[in-house]
Amino acid sequence: MLLFTSSIFAKVRIDNPKQAEAFIDALAASQDKPKRNPSASLKPPLTDYDAIRRLMAKGDTDK
Repeated sequence: MLLFTSSIFAKVRIDNPKQAEAFIDALAASQDKPKRNPSASLKPPLTDYDAIRRLMAKGDTDK
């Protein structure tokens, strides 16, 4: 079994069945971990037409 994978950090070559099993077990174990909570909260998209109009009416005052 020859398995290639890559990420933004590393390229991994697995050509040993035991290494492939360990890699798959690690992937399965990471799936069970809780998801991280973002450190900064995201504002929901602005969908109210009146709120959008008020926002657009403010304009850019930095010029």
